[in-house]
Amino acid sequence: MTELADKLGRAGIDSEKTVVAYDDQGGAMASRFWWSLKFLGHDRVYVLDGGYTRWKEAGYPVTDEPPLEHPTQFVPKVQSDMVVHIEQVKERMSRPGTVLIDSREDRRYEGVEEPIDPVAGHIPGAKQHFWKDSLKEDGSWKDADAQRRWFAGVQDAEEVIVYCGSGVTACPNVLALSEAGVPNVKLYAGSWSDWVSYPDNPVAKGRE
Repeated sequence: MTELADKLGRAGIDSEKTVVAYDDQGGAMASRFWWSLKFLGHDRVYVLDGGYTRWKEAGYPVTDEPPLEHPTQFVPKVQSDMVVHIEQVKERMSRPGTVLIDSREDRRYEGVEEPIDPVAGHIPGAKQHFWKDSLKEDGSWKDADAQRRWFAGVQDAEEVIVYCGSGVTACPNVLALSEAGVPNVKLYAGSWSDWVSYPDNPVAKGRE
């Protein structure tokens, strides 16, 4: 935590700075950075709609020159209620009012294949919402109304826990849920890689 805060400060980020995160991977990595700053208590952070590709297509300037750095001090204010760990997931996975969302693609969720982890499938009770389905075909984000339709049935949950393979591509879903106005959304940071590292944890396959 201290090391990350130091790096953010050296990059010129403090409580007064507005941060715009972007990538060229559909917003997955930018959303993870967005979530990380939110987790550290920095609310003035946004994700660039459409990312680097749409920026270039729009004719905006680009450069290969490294930016000038103006070091400052980043003071983290950790929002611990934004994250859950494995024991909390196990306690809440069958609790009424809690919705568990798996952000991975169909074949991984259904347990047909698993290219990364040693076990295929999903956490029992989890519903699938593939993170890329919150994007339009051109790579831009769907608007708030479309996000609400995509997450229909989730809005009334007391708590929403989102996971993916390793805690990265769950973050676009956290962002989309935020845009849809869904409260109390939490990230299972360890995600599927953490879940299957415990041989006694249950695994489900197919659709739910």
